[in-house]
Formats: sequence, structure tokens, C-alpha cells
Amino acid sequence: MALPNVNAVRLVTGRTGAIGVVMRRNSEFHFAEFMRGMAERLSQDEVDILVSPIANNGTEDEVEFFQRLATSRRVDAIIITSPKPNDERIRLLNELGMPFLVHGRSKIDIPHAWLDIDNEGAVYRSTTHLLDLGHRRIAMINGRQGFTFSLDRDIGYRKALEENQVEFDPDLVEHGDFTDEIGYRLARKLLERDLWPTAFVAGAMMNALGIYRAARSFGLTIGGDISVIAHDDVISFLSADNMVPSLTATRSSMRAAGKRCADMLMDILNDKAPANIHELWPVELILRETATRVPKDEVNLRN
Repeated sequence: MALPNVNAVRLVTGRTGAIGVVMRRNSEFHFAEFMRGMAERLSQDEVDILVSPIANNGTEDEVEFFQRLATSRRVDAIIITSPKPNDERIRLLNELGMPFLVHGRSKIDIPHAWLDIDNEGAVYRSTTHLLDLGHRRIAMINGRQGFTFSLDRDIGYRKALEENQVEFDPDLVEHGDFTDEIGYRLARKLLERDLWPTAFVAGAMMNALGIYRAARSFGLTIGGDISVIAHDDVISFLSADNMVPSLTATRSSMRAAGKRCADMLMDILNDKAPANIHELWPVELILRETATRVPKDEVNLRN
């Protein structure tokens, strides 16, 4: 039996057979893994992915960018990534009647479909584990400010400190992109303090690479003088097991998230109510070699 012609089906249904995704310039590594997962799922239905890159230099209004994409008639649905608490992109697409799904969560009071990981729980578990090992000056290198995931991670960090009667020190928290260079620069800044941190919670594996370099530049050993726990998005070219020393990390696959987001978006296009499509994925903490007890002679480590 002959299969229906895809173009003929699209002509009858009025669909383009494409999903739109907007890529920020500073998220290439994580975006690539997410897209691999999406492509694996969408290829089953012969659905294409339209990738639209957007600059981060403030010269282009992101809401206007999404409006042009949504009204271009080039896509049937859009995936929103890195949402903010009151995300105007969600409001816009809802008003336009454009099907969409959010990878992450927003606090906006508009029913919509989303998939997220437990960012608060991930950092809470990481920080609590370090506190249980005796660390009290725990630095956190978080993502850029203003995004919901960064706010949720901050909540988890503060919650762990409060439950262990450790005073929150804003000078131990830094924000930036998930890159090796940012991790290095921020870690060096923190390690130059008179009361420097004995442990780090890093937002991503790439940040952890930078922390490793910064510690070595001070003559400190990871897993000995300094403890590190990072979040592992399971990037294909970077394995926590293969880092030296192997990296203790919370783990959640960005590729699996991309695949599942595509699956959920196809459900929406097949008339499943978006307000009923929500998934919050738990995050596991995998213990390896970089989270150890606080050094007894921590004050003199750099002398």
C-alpha cells in the first residue's frame, strides 16, 4: 500500500511540517544536544526543524523576533527555551494562537505546556551534600540572572544553607554563561578572596572545566583542597566520568529533553490540551571524586 505524499497531506491540513526553535548565540553546546533529541523524534513524522538564531547584544527585541516567526507561516509550532518568570513570549504566542511548548518553567498566569527539570532540587541536593561534608563557604556559579532556572537554583542553594544554619553570603554567588572561560574567571575571582570558598556548585560542566583550571592556577587540587559539584546535561563530547578527577554531578540529559519536548509538541498539534501537558523531571546526584570532606587546614592551603 502506497504511503500518502507528505506534501499532499500538508496541503490538505494547512500545515507547514516544521517546528520553530530560536537559538541564542551563547548556548551552542546545550542547544546542539537538545536539537539532536528533537530531530530523532520529529524525523518519525517527517517534521522539519526551523532554527532561527538571535543575537544577545540587545539590538533586537526578542518578543518582536518571536512575533515575526509566529506570523511568518513557516512553522506549525514553536518551542520556547530559557523562560523568564513573566515571559512575554508566552503571552504573545498565546494571543496569536500559535501552538507552543516551554522547555523550562515560567510563573506567568497563562495555562501552557512545559517540560522542566527540578533545578531547585538539583542545587539543594548538591549544596546539602557539601554541607554534610563539612563545607561552610560554598560558592555557586549560576546561570545568567533573570531566567527562571537561575532563580530556582538560587532558591535551592539558599534553602540548603538555611536548613543547616549557614548564613547566606551574596559574595559567594556569581552569574554568567555556561562556558569554560566564564567558569575560570569567576572561580579565580572567588578564590582571590581572603575568605575563599572550599567548595563550588557549578551550573554546568563547562563551568566546572573552568573551575578546574582556576584551582590549578592557585596550586590547589580538585577533590582535595577544593570540592566541586556541577550539573551535567550529558553533552556528548564531555563526560563527567572522564574528567580528572571524575566529577560529582547532578545529571539530566538535554538530548532526552529535546526528544520529549518534540513528542509533547506533536501531542499538542494532535489536539491535546496544552494546559494538561506538564512534566517535571527529577535530577539524580552521582557521587564521584570531586566532593570530599572540607580540609582540616583550609586556612593555610595557599600559604
